[in-house]
Amino acid sequence: MPHRPSIARSALMGLLLVATGTALAATDDETRDWRRWLRMFPNIAPATQPAYLQECGSCHLAYPPGVLPAASWNRILAPESLADHYGDDASLPDALVAELRGYLMANAADGSARVRERAFAVPGAARSDTGLPRITETPYFIRKHHRIPARLVTDNPEVSRFSQCNRCHIGADRGVFDERQIEIPGLGRWED
Repeated sequence: MPHRPSIARSALMGLLLVATGTALAATDDETRDWRRWLRMFPNIAPATQPAYLQECGSCHLAYPPGVLPAASWNRILAPESLADHYGDDASLPDALVAELRGYLMANAADGSARVRERAFAVPGAARSDTGLPRITETPYFIRKHHRIPARLVTDNPEVSRFSQCNRCHIGADRGVFDERQIEIPGLGRWED
């Protein structure tokens, strides 16, 4: 019986041909960096659950679940934590909290296969003054942002806090946190 290529193998070959064609078709004034097309894809899975997007995303970026480990999400969703959610009352009905908890636990950093998400699961996240975990105090976040001067973020009225990821990471809502896709308001493209 003759060997027939699998559908997955054929799809992979097609994708490689398209990527190669795209790279070769670039004009002289465009970069021929073949990795450029990869930057369009999420390196952290974006938030997708409708209730989470509506409830949490109505006040701030609906942070991707993969930026905190399950234990941190669990602490954030505790009734007393929601009553004083970083200074705001974000209390929710028990059934909705259970739905959000299920989604966040299933997609948390410590259960992820994505390398960047697993980096957020490293123990050692500092607690804020409210006792709640903060993404901005995880070792990974600190390592990736330590060279950014405060004047560009905390002293910048268009950003104001490092927790406003989507102010500088133009693809944050899609899970794209590529270092080459950063636009700091009032400064422009970030070059490290």
